[in-house]
Amino acid sequence: MTTDTTTDPRLMPRRALLSVSDKTDLVTLGRALADANVEILSTGGSAHILREAGLPVKDVSEHTGFPEILDGRVKTLVPWIHGGILGRRDLATHRAQMEAHDIAPIDLVCVNLYPFARTVASGADEAACVENIDIGGPAMLRAAAKNFTDVAVLCAPDQYAGFIEALQTGGTSLAERREWAAAAFTHTAAYDTMIASWFTRTAEGATPQTLPPVLMVGGQRDTLLRYGENPHQQAAFYRDGSQRPGLATARQLQGKALSYNNLNDTDAAFEAVAEFQAPSVVIVKHANPCGVASADSLAEAWEAALRCDPVSAFGGIVALNRPLDGRTAEKISQIFTEVIVAPEITPEAREVLSAKKNLRVLETGGMPDAAADGLSLRSVSGGFLAQTRDNGRLRPKELKVVTKRQPTAQEMEDLLFAFRVAKHVKSNAVIYAREQATVGIGAGQMSRVDSARIAARKSRDAARAAGKEGALTENSVAASDAFFPFADGLESIIEAGATAVIQPGGSIRDQEVIDAADAAGIAMVFTGMRHFRH
Repeated sequence: MTTDTTTDPRLMPRRALLSVSDKTDLVTLGRALADANVEILSTGGSAHILREAGLPVKDVSEHTGFPEILDGRVKTLVPWIHGGILGRRDLATHRAQMEAHDIAPIDLVCVNLYPFARTVASGADEAACVENIDIGGPAMLRAAAKNFTDVAVLCAPDQYAGFIEALQTGGTSLAERREWAAAAFTHTAAYDTMIASWFTRTAEGATPQTLPPVLMVGGQRDTLLRYGENPHQQAAFYRDGSQRPGLATARQLQGKALSYNNLNDTDAAFEAVAEFQAPSVVIVKHANPCGVASADSLAEAWEAALRCDPVSAFGGIVALNRPLDGRTAEKISQIFTEVIVAPEITPEAREVLSAKKNLRVLETGGMPDAAADGLSLRSVSGGFLAQTRDNGRLRPKELKVVTKRQPTAQEMEDLLFAFRVAKHVKSNAVIYAREQATVGIGAGQMSRVDSARIAARKSRDAARAAGKEGALTENSVAASDAFFPFADGLESIIEAGATAVIQPGGSIRDQEVIDAADAAGIAMVFTGMRHFRH
């Protein structure tokens, strides 16, 4: 038999069970229930707080006639609780069984769960983490959500106001109870996902690179965005519970609401600038860096990064790996910028930027560790792809000079800089750099030759904009994110004026490419590590 849900009965609770870990607004909810003559059942700390507020409360153990046992592990896992929640009021057989076993209906369940995630994040030992795995709470939430036709279920303090309004205006509607049921199932699913992920990560022999047989992904919606990449797409930003410095930790100090594209580009820029130790600036446009530089100061780094491609920098995202100072803020504010993100924004910089009312300014409170482990996910038809983060680091002893000419010390510094930038540029990627600054970036082309030529052409444009003859790529070095399948890509780089090249190597035609480098008298270094980014 099924319940007829075509009608929308408004139900007034007669009995409520309140047992919450987060005590926010608990007394407000309890007082509203008491004013409506609803009997309140409760446990432990929740009951204590309600009593202190002068509200009538009945202990669950008194209601069930069964004491809490096993250090509180078992207190609600009894028929008098779950029968009261799950019993269908529309079935005579259920009503008869409840009456026969002295099971009173429970019409409202308000439960939120032990703080498992917070306990793990605090660095607590395994025993403490395990003790903070809630068993009775999820069971009650799921039971109440399943029986939403007869029972209201609340799992978060921000739901209380809506429930209280319904309570004071005739009772909860079926639509409201269904909405709260969906929230409860979502809450318990996310909770179980966190626990399962923790067990997987901490299992014997597990490493950050372990990809489990079942991968569960959970997130809490933080912000509904106006639209996605395009106006006809819907979008939202979700938090995954981690505290990696960046979007999830950022505080927006000023400016318009962030869009989907703003968030995507800001993340790309901030992750890229985290690669560098010296004061550095990354300018991103459409998820690709269009200027990157490291220098003795942020102001100098900004000027060098902007010089690489001042046209693309217009309307871009600027990321910095040091607190943004007033002098640098003044320089950045001279061109139209969508977002500025930094670990800290100084008071002087905030004053300067306040004149740009629409400029979005984000302060993250720290820098992410570019070498940290983690997973990267991408949806595909019928599922998603998962891989470990590209946190590869070049080790000097693993580098191999394959040409007759060795790179100079300055060339080697610039080669390593350029290869680090290449990691954050869409493939095929070719990066020209000089004195720790990009002077040409070729991104996202189907041919590596085209990437090399586009970067060189943009470098000539940038030189003209700076009032210089030729191209900025003269006497630069170049990095390729993957090997050259033929010598033509290298030849384009040589034509652009590069004197040294860094690339992974590994092509069946490596020797042909090496011979072309030797013929031109340039140095070439193999890394043995590729940085595809699609």
